[in-house]
Amino acid sequence: MTAPGGQDFGARVAELRRRRGLTQGELAASIGRTASWVSQVERGIQPVNRLDVLRLLADGLDVALNVLQPEVPTASEPEAAAAAESRNDLDQARLAISGHPALDVLLGPRQEDPGGRLDELCQEVDRVWALTHAGRFAELSEALGPLVPRLERVSRTASDGDRSVARQLLARTYQALASAFVRQNEADAAWVAADRAIRAAEQADDELGVFVGVFRLVHAFVRLQHLDQAEHAAVTAINALAPHAESEPVRTEELSVLGSLHLALALVHARSGHRTAAREQISRARAVAERVGDGRNDYNLEFGPVNVEIQAVSAAVELGDAGEALDIADTVDTSGLSAERRARMLMDVGRAHTQRRQFGDALASLLAAEEVTPEVIRNHPTAREVVRELMLMAGRAASPELRALADRVNASV
Repeated sequence: MTAPGGQDFGARVAELRRRRGLTQGELAASIGRTASWVSQVERGIQPVNRLDVLRLLADGLDVALNVLQPEVPTASEPEAAAAAESRNDLDQARLAISGHPALDVLLGPRQEDPGGRLDELCQEVDRVWALTHAGRFAELSEALGPLVPRLERVSRTASDGDRSVARQLLARTYQALASAFVRQNEADAAWVAADRAIRAAEQADDELGVFVGVFRLVHAFVRLQHLDQAEHAAVTAINALAPHAESEPVRTEELSVLGSLHLALALVHARSGHRTAAREQISRARAVAERVGDGRNDYNLEFGPVNVEIQAVSAAVELGDAGEALDIADTVDTSGLSAERRARMLMDVGRAHTQRRQFGDALASLLAAEEVTPEVIRNHPTAREVVRELMLMAGRAASPELRALADRVNASV
């Protein structure tokens, strides 16, 4: 398969768009991109290197994938349905946020919950975040099923002195839920969890926790392809927090949250194809990270110089700058970060190698990521798309290792 791009591909996109009677802005809105991005694609300036973006464009034009890009083979309907089916280990956690989680408390006297010892609950929330960072989603879901309603009850029934702490724990739990849901492509559930995290943090008078909830909300919007909402949420939060983060005395936690928001905004710009704006946000995050230093994990954000470079790799891949992504990756030592973050870095390296048609290196990176955190790679939608793209490119020449990986991530074609 040749990489979609150039004037011939752009002309085909423009022709199909006009057949549907769409303006560039209308097509852009339907696929979560910008009118300028569509214009650049049609002029042959912006390449479309990723198979998932190619599929998104085909959906927006209401055509089959092989009409937009004839070289792409299509699977049979049953095979396509099976390939599209996403395994999800968070079903129990999703049920925990369905409806009101503490209705029994509303109907009776609000006596203090005997199961609400804060020291035990704190240990359970710490374990939830450890499972999230490790990408162990099945165990995470099992832990969250009973924990969420328990914390919701305690946050309403605890004594005045303990209620704020209970609400902080509740906010941290919902933040973990939002993070996990995004990684499992459950963006609607991530939106709900992030919104509840914001509410709980505000009720606990944890101002920074509110901003962290907004950070999680931005990622949910990105996954939903609501890039305008993601940009609005990120910019609003940055504009509000930046003056405080610059005042003396400097609170390192504020810097960590601010830097993370800059990285989230960089992702939004990268998804929109705004190369200059994405790189500007990465540069701002780098400046903040120099002040924070490595070895911190404020609000479970893992923000620091290394994490900024990991995000710079991801942004470069999103923009189709595979060479730049690999150059940055060669300088990054991820050994001090969580398993989930290390696996994400390896997955992005695999994406970059795929863009350069370096199939062996791409497969090696994906297998290394799977070894670090099997659940993340086997259930991450981006990993599934990369493996599917490798299978399409390899065709009948696909190696046994690639075929086996495709089976494990549900990406057979």
